[in-house]
Amino acid sequence: MIKDNIKLISKIRDRFAYVESCPFQGQRIFFESAGGALTLKSVAETSKFYAAIPDNPGRQNPAGQGTQEVIDKAKKDLAILMNASSGQFFVGESGTELLFRMIRTACLSAPKGSKVIGSSIEHPASRSAARRWADITEMDYISVCHDNATGMVTAADYNAHMTPDVAVATILHASPVTGIRMNVEEIAIAIRSVSPNCCIIVDGIQHAAHGQIDLQAYNVDGYAISPYKMFSRHGYGVAWISERLTTTPHDQLIDAPLINWEFGTRDTGSYATLSDVVSYFEWLGSEISHETSRRSLIQAAGHAIHTYETHLTDRLINGSGNLRGLRELDGITILAGEDNPEREGLVSIFIEGMKSENVVEKLNVQGIRTHTRKADHYSGNVLLPLNQNDCVRISLCHYNTESEIRKLLAALAEIVACKR
Repeated sequence: MIKDNIKLISKIRDRFAYVESCPFQGQRIFFESAGGALTLKSVAETSKFYAAIPDNPGRQNPAGQGTQEVIDKAKKDLAILMNASSGQFFVGESGTELLFRMIRTACLSAPKGSKVIGSSIEHPASRSAARRWADITEMDYISVCHDNATGMVTAADYNAHMTPDVAVATILHASPVTGIRMNVEEIAIAIRSVSPNCCIIVDGIQHAAHGQIDLQAYNVDGYAISPYKMFSRHGYGVAWISERLTTTPHDQLIDAPLINWEFGTRDTGSYATLSDVVSYFEWLGSEISHETSRRSLIQAAGHAIHTYETHLTDRLINGSGNLRGLRELDGITILAGEDNPEREGLVSIFIEGMKSENVVEKLNVQGIRTHTRKADHYSGNVLLPLNQNDCVRISLCHYNTESEIRKLLAALAEIVACKR
């Protein structure tokens, strides 16, 4: 595994750009992965290569055919990464935009008088789309309340509100505010046990970098990710849709093929960088297992990532060596509990008597990059029920080290001591 393999951690870090330094700041520790993970060096190189190619994919010339093959390969790679045996992948403006498109399509095709269900823990990307299109299509919107103490919504919570006339459902896979993962498979089972034909759409944007995705197991109709949060680059999102959602009437050009969900010429580089990400997962799997199939290597990598990130967040919360953890530092409160087994590489805190933005700035002066989440339209659904205006989000990934955790704990201990 990763935890005790210093050489492997070094090799992992060597595959990412700007691991220890920022071109604007200089030396820094990066604990802002939920805002956008570090980028693979191969992704930067691939992007540069394809950005210079003028040819459109699919044209009857060597470059057109070659770039189309790159796109086709990336879609096959994504199917292995996310374990999709059917349906299709396509790219759009962003993960948020793709969630809006999928939810809009599902609502517009729903039977008159049906309902939409979602949860209060969701990112506004899915909640906003579901509420907007429920209003437009005159569907009742049902909001399932999450538990403030755990930051979770469960299958039982959904089931308590389910009726056969629920036609559209949204699920958040992991929260970018608390880092807590929902059990998508169990929630989907609960939904379909009452409404078998419900169209289920999942926001997987925060979860994607921290563990495995298994679309066959989930039995859903749509799943969105943002590649910049999964070691690729900004500027686009990726969606998978089931065969049923694929053929549901949707926005498209007149007389275009019914299965076409993409608009305009595709950026070959965006697809090509997804193949880089899949290759990275396969490489990591080969470093820590004896598996041979591509899917098995990806599963091994996902398990190792989750195990190592759990170790790092455990050290952050409970302490490392002679350094006290977050739970022992005076005045610090951890969102979603100190011992939450569903945590994925993210710990959000607030310090009594201090504005979170001031804490973030003090850490930044010491070269430790974190982020403030405020009770605004992005995070108010989590913070306002806690009577909290803001929090400090510490989001890590498997390229971080325990040494970096120790430097963060030392800095926070100093901040708390000075507050007194």
